[in-house]
Amino acid sequence: MIYKNILRGFKKKKILVIGDLILDRYIWGKVNRISPEAPVPVVEVTDENFLLGGASNVANNIAALGGRATIVGVAGNDIAGGIMMKMLEERGIQCGGVFWSSTRPTATKTRIIAHNQQVVRFDREDKEKVDGKVLKGLLGYIRSAIPNHDAVIISDYKKGVVSSELVREVLKHSRPKNVFVSVDPKVSHFYCYKNVSLITPNVMEASVASGIEIKDEKSLVNAGRALCKKISCDAILITRGEYGMSLFEKDKGSTSAEVLPKVVHIPTVAKNVYDVTGAGDTVIATFTIAYAAGASMKEAAVISNHAAGIVVGEVGTAVVKIDQLRKSLRSNRDK
Repeated sequence: MIYKNILRGFKKKKILVIGDLILDRYIWGKVNRISPEAPVPVVEVTDENFLLGGASNVANNIAALGGRATIVGVAGNDIAGGIMMKMLEERGIQCGGVFWSSTRPTATKTRIIAHNQQVVRFDREDKEKVDGKVLKGLLGYIRSAIPNHDAVIISDYKKGVVSSELVREVLKHSRPKNVFVSVDPKVSHFYCYKNVSLITPNVMEASVASGIEIKDEKSLVNAGRALCKKISCDAILITRGEYGMSLFEKDKGSTSAEVLPKVVHIPTVAKNVYDVTGAGDTVIATFTIAYAAGASMKEAAVISNHAAGIVVGEVGTAVVKIDQLRKSLRSNRDK
């Protein structure tokens, strides 16, 4: 299937995004002097804006690509939560799965940028596991929503939403219907992801989770294969920054656990790298909607690699629009 037909199918796909909702706050300014109170720069603020982060950014990427996103997560009953919900709704993202909490704040990452360089970041969040009525509401919504969606993305930022209980509930209702489930993982939660369709760790996460230090292609392959065996997922996409990404895919036709997964290395297409913030969100969103639209694993990886190459060329949490993706694919050999 050629890529233009896959991209054309994006607008018909409904993707359920589950995970940690984050609001990214950017304070922009300039530095002309050092504080007399301490050896730190004084930032003269010139602008301020908000962007969607975490699972919110994953859903935003789905919407920007023309898909139909439904988001499931927790927001604090505060100003940041109100700002985030308004932004989600303005982008046409279905928010019926967002549950409000009066006991935890909306996770907010504030970055101070001066002359296009990040000076400092400070976070406001509660990392305790979501439980009680909120967890019950999340699980109930997930059960009812999965049959109406083409794929599920779990965006784990380790802010309390994603747990083994939640992943089990997702798999319980998705696997019987062959619904594709992808996970953007956190190392300490790798034990939760067994039997999902895809995980997308970066090199550091893959190295720690596999117990193999990745320092060259051989160790990369060994780490990827070890993870495939450990987690029993259909595929692993290891993102490698300026080196692109590597896809490890199980042979679905084989019943033997000893058959090694196929490995495909995909070089980066990024021309300039200004900011990697949110690139992982773009990768998993693009891969998942591409696969749901009929792409093979390899085709979905190539498409997501192009998407990543676009967002790292922009400062701040960015999304890829379908026209940008189409142009990138057309201008390279992967057509």
